[in-house]
Amino acid sequence: MELERLRPTVLRGTFHVYELAALVAAARFVAQSEPDGVPAESVELLRQLLEDYDRQVRDLPAAPPAPPAEQPATRAEHS
Repeated sequence: MELERLRPTVLRGTFHVYELAALVAAARFVAQSEPDGVPAESVELLRQLLEDYDRQVRDLPAAPPAPPAEQPATRAEHS
């Protein structure tokens, strides 16, 4: 994960998919279970954030195909 401050209240994050998935799963858990001690305003803010996230994910273009794995050179290629 990498974070960059663009302005005092704006950050840009770069995440691996699994890192973002873990954060989103935790947010969904809190938004759905409403644990004691979490203010209702915070739960509502999480729900709005998740709605925005879901909308953004739906609008993403398909991921480009992964590049083929490099094959190790054979002995014949080294000769």
